[in-house]
Amino acid sequence: MHPFHGIRLRQVNRETSYGRKYTRMNTKNSGNDENHEAVFDRCRIVLCIPPVLEAGIQLQEALEAGDVASVIILRGEMDDAAYQEHCAGLVAIAQAQDVAALVVDDTRALGRVNADGIFFSSGGNDPKELIARFSTQKIAGCGGIKDRHRALEIGDANPHFVFFGKPDGDIRPQAHPKNLALAHWWSQMIEIPCIVMGGSSLETVVECAASGAEFVGLGLAVFSFTDGPGAAIREANRLLDEHAPLFTDPE
Repeated sequence: MHPFHGIRLRQVNRETSYGRKYTRMNTKNSGNDENHEAVFDRCRIVLCIPPVLEAGIQLQEALEAGDVASVIILRGEMDDAAYQEHCAGLVAIAQAQDVAALVVDDTRALGRVNADGIFFSSGGNDPKELIARFSTQKIAGCGGIKDRHRALEIGDANPHFVFFGKPDGDIRPQAHPKNLALAHWWSQMIEIPCIVMGGSSLETVVECAASGAEFVGLGLAVFSFTDGPGAAIREANRLLDEHAPLFTDPE
């Protein structure tokens, strides 16, 4: 038997695959009414929220500005109690805007703050068991992928998504070439949606979308943007509307 016998190969149009259903997690507009439907047919934004005191205010501004598919709440150096309190406020803000909110690694916080899902920064030695524990009732995704072999191991666990790069790894303006290459390879072959971490510049969304990834992760590009996170989301969605390839051919 093939070692990755359970993985879902991309054999169907994305519009009807599970991957497309996942990208339709919410129906929030990009800010351009004419593109209300189109926004769901190209790469979308996943916000990686930095562990800062003003995160709630910044997130509110970002989500009110335009389309965001989901948010991942980074932990930083917070202890369990602080992280849970931090997540509770951010989850409430996201869910009020019909945006899915995911915690990182903390399964206790997942339940206590009623988050929509969890992102495992590493699948550990048994990613299949880890994903299976949570994926029936919550969104469960996985990262820590450094090569194709590990990607296929994670994919065999059937997570709701895989993540290429680190959610806090946006230390350069552009996305890491290795992560873009993995996203391109994955998106051509595997049905499970992927997020590729962008760089610290908003223009990074163009290269990430070109990889074929369903989602681009943005952190500093939004939360450190000179004109504020709202302006960053509007500009990122404008760039995606103009440059991101469509997942389906227009009729």
